[in-house]
Amino acid sequence: MHSINDTVTAEQAAEDYEFLIRQLVRTRVINVSEINDCPKFDLVLLGMGPDGHIASLFPNHSVLNEKDQWVTFITDSPKPPPERITFTFPVINSASNVAVVVTGSSKAEAAHLAIDDIGPDSPQLPARMVQPIKGKLVWFLDAAAASRLDGIKASE
Repeated sequence: MHSINDTVTAEQAAEDYEFLIRQLVRTRVINVSEINDCPKFDLVLLGMGPDGHIASLFPNHSVLNEKDQWVTFITDSPKPPPERITFTFPVINSASNVAVVVTGSSKAEAAHLAIDDIGPDSPQLPARMVQPIKGKLVWFLDAAAASRLDGIKASE
């Protein structure tokens, strides 16, 4: 485990953390993806917010489109704290396994929009953008969070 330096700005913390991860990839402590140059973590464990955000990747935020950096930062988070750092989608989607854990009825609509096939007009929630390239994606939801999913009965 490698912690993030919380004594510097979000920008500096993101730069430092990416440098650390790049060193670990360069020395083969962390494998590299065969698809891109991103680290290939064995497991990325994510939670999801009621707005469909995962990690610190929020709906309609410019960092959703980040392709070059492995770690990025935001200073205008819609929920506290305002300054955050996060892995980008290229890193998340390069993992061997991604697990998303969702609990509570306040997240039921976002879970429905992220998981169910609701057509091309569905909002592009960050949780829906979790699509491992060669890895596996598993969702873990409690009954309340799963209550709006297609084909799920309330008692399941």
